[in-house]
Amino acid sequence: MSVIHRHRPEPAELDDADRRIVNCLQDGLPLVERPYAAVAAELDLSEGELLYRLERLLEDGVLSRFGPMYHAERLGGGLTLAALEVPEADYERVTAAVNAFPEVAHNYRREHRLNMWFVLATETPERIGETIEAIEAATGLAVFNMPKQEEFHVRLHLPV
Repeated sequence: MSVIHRHRPEPAELDDADRRIVNCLQDGLPLVERPYAAVAAELDLSEGELLYRLERLLEDGVLSRFGPMYHAERLGGGLTLAALEVPEADYERVTAAVNAFPEVAHNYRREHRLNMWFVLATETPERIGETIEAIEAATGLAVFNMPKQEEFHVRLHLPV
């Protein structure tokens, strides 16, 4: 399960139940008939409250995305890491433009000349180039494409 964090709002705006939900769901959902009910029981919440809170966390921008992670290449798709050099004055506009593409799986702000990094996952390898061209047209910025040369599995868990 992919739980992606944004840098705002600050974690202090989350209550204890929200923090427990985010921390717990980074480990994934159980493969059972009613996974949300199982997680809710583990967190001492009702299934309805868990679903409501997840919806609110998404709507409020605390979570930018919640869903499964697939290995695009094994499914015949394309996958690449890309970066942009975004002027600070345009950062919010460019973020919205990049995040509007369904192919953008993750988007991170970096303290670097290339200050926006994102992962593209496409249905076919050819769509990577097409999507990069579309992002360049939408943002007016050059996309730096950094295709994978070697794969490493890093378990990322961001405790809240």
